[in-house]
Amino acid sequence: MNADELERFRALFDPRGVIVAGVSSHPGKFGFVAAHNILSHDYPHPVFMTNRDGADVLGHATYADLSRVPDGSADLVFVCTPAAANPDILRQCASKGVKAAFVASAGYGEAGPDGRAAQDDLVRLCEELGMLLAGPNGQGVISTPSSLCAQIVAPYPPPGRIGIASQSGNFVSSFLNYAGWSGVGVSRAVSAGNSAATTVADYLAYFAADPETGVGLTYVEGIDDGRAFYEDMRAVAEAIPLVVVKGGATAGGARAAASHTGSLAADDTVFDGVCRQAGISRAPTIEEAFEAAMAFATQPPPRGPNVFVLTTAGGWGVVTADRITRSPDLELMALPADLEAQIDAELPPRWSRNNPADMAGGETRDTVPALLEIVTAHPDVDAVVFLGLGIQSNQGRMERDGRFYPDFGLERIVSYHERQDVRFAEAAVRAADRHDKPVLVATELAVTQPDNPGVARLRELGRPAFASSYRAVAALEHMWRRSRWRHRRGLDPDPPGT
Repeated sequence: MNADELERFRALFDPRGVIVAGVSSHPGKFGFVAAHNILSHDYPHPVFMTNRDGADVLGHATYADLSRVPDGSADLVFVCTPAAANPDILRQCASKGVKAAFVASAGYGEAGPDGRAAQDDLVRLCEELGMLLAGPNGQGVISTPSSLCAQIVAPYPPPGRIGIASQSGNFVSSFLNYAGWSGVGVSRAVSAGNSAATTVADYLAYFAADPETGVGLTYVEGIDDGRAFYEDMRAVAEAIPLVVVKGGATAGGARAAASHTGSLAADDTVFDGVCRQAGISRAPTIEEAFEAAMAFATQPPPRGPNVFVLTTAGGWGVVTADRITRSPDLELMALPADLEAQIDAELPPRWSRNNPADMAGGETRDTVPALLEIVTAHPDVDAVVFLGLGIQSNQGRMERDGRFYPDFGLERIVSYHERQDVRFAEAAVRAADRHDKPVLVATELAVTQPDNPGVARLRELGRPAFASSYRAVAALEHMWRRSRWRHRRGLDPDPPGT
């Protein structure tokens, strides 16, 4: 991107002042919601609101028109007015120095021939004004580095390194909800709406140049120019990991996409090939897409396919071994003799002597941290999946909530269980950071008991707990495919493990 393009995107994501056009005093209207969401967060710059009656909204003064907005005081206008009113509003905003417009208004390309004509006129107008046009028919824009929540839906995510661009505003919300659940945060998020002038590919190209963003995450339905999309996305994927979910993969989905955003769905087989060649991580579901993105955002990349599974119980290890064995990309590595000897020194004789390494209930106070360090440090191990975090605290919770607590020694043992799970979470993070390898923690407690001390400590440290080992292994597959793609293109100096 050249300097002018970067400046226009800065006006969208890091504006030094925002105008909300079409603010209503009715709490059910988009204009009210947009103003509420901006004012409810810590956005540090001026917010100007227009209301045709000049009535106070949320205790803040509004302007009946834009003439009273000081020149040069806002970079972004968030437009919630009817489509017919928007050209005049954008001209007035341009005269005030506004450089970017997010148009939430509907009634454009998704609304038939008249709407498409109005959308074309809107694009031409913004080009004449030198204004970046986001939308129309979009839900909003988020920028956590600027504490900006300019959108007509919830939620506002924790800050982080994932940049989101989506042709569906609802899936922006879905990704933001997963960010709140996991604690793995977001840098920027934007609903592209009809992508009349600024496409998902444009936003992702900006994310690739954005120092606040380390991973791109996108939902797309249709692509107008397949060759341009391929070239643009390959350039993005060379700079940052890029995860995509595509809607309209079937005939029924394609019809739904056409009525949703006016998009023409691309051939799914061709799209799949484009993703493989361009180094894009394509995920089949929103859940898997976010979990791949959160792995990219929080874990070092694997240098090979060899996975070692460390588990506190046998059954969890068995199904995880099945999942890795079925993977076309990963290897359930054989247990090296020297690693077996090291593990044997930490566990009683009944342990599994295999990969997965089943501790078989033989843990003492320091066993789990010691084994996480030993396994992750081994040169043949490229990635670790750790199963069993939180089960001590889960029992402790039952004892804490039971009718005998805090007597009979329960207070002491519950506190011990909780401290242990916190230590285990910290040990997993420490091992990954020390040896520059992914260590993925999986436990259903991530969703069934998110306040579990082990899960909560991972979240505090900015690392995810995957809800199952299947989901952790799927994320690891995405990570290794990307590493392998980069090696094959000569983008990383170190050769892959195999």
